[in-house]
Amino acid sequence: MKTVLLTGFEPFNGAAINPAWEAVRALDGWEGPGFTVHTRQLPCVFGLSTRLLLDAIEECKPDLVIAVGQAGGRPDITVERIAINIDDAPIPDNDQWQPLDATIVAAGPAAYFATLPIKAMVQAMRDGGVAASVSQTAGTFVCNHVFYGLMHFTYGLPLQAGFIHVPFLPEQVLDKPGVAAMELAHIIDGLRAAVTAAVHGAGISARVGGATH
Repeated sequence: MKTVLLTGFEPFNGAAINPAWEAVRALDGWEGPGFTVHTRQLPCVFGLSTRLLLDAIEECKPDLVIAVGQAGGRPDITVERIAINIDDAPIPDNDQWQPLDATIVAAGPAAYFATLPIKAMVQAMRDGGVAASVSQTAGTFVCNHVFYGLMHFTYGLPLQAGFIHVPFLPEQVLDKPGVAAMELAHIIDGLRAAVTAAVHGAGISARVGGATH
């Protein structure tokens, strides 16, 4: 039986809810075919978020880790391909820290590729009727910060890892005409399909800048 660790962020930027955490926590204890899911909430704070993620990895000793965050405005669930070594926050985090043009890991490579079977995950979600696609950027806020830290600090360990972004919930866009949203039940269904595909799919080696690191 494999162990999967899913993380989701707390609400941020004054919001009352974060769909990433709402969906992730609904899967705590879920047992899929050949695996069990454990979940943790992460603070939307640079530095601390990665430290707590690494603590959770040490505690759970997972075979696969997927961090999940909110990408408000995106119309579908997006599986991220690349984490980049930069913090350039468009807004302050929940500790009111707003790093600009800051390197995440001073001696780290410019980027890491996720070690998840990202296209198989997207196809599994689409096959289940959930809108999904591959994304080439996780941004430069706390989501990318955690994604990069996850890939950097677990490099060489026997686990696969990556990041998924989810859209707003409908209640978050009531005052935002034209902004895309997705029902929580659909996000949960999408994560179930993505996790199952990730566990049973074939991953790739961690890569940096197109070359094996």
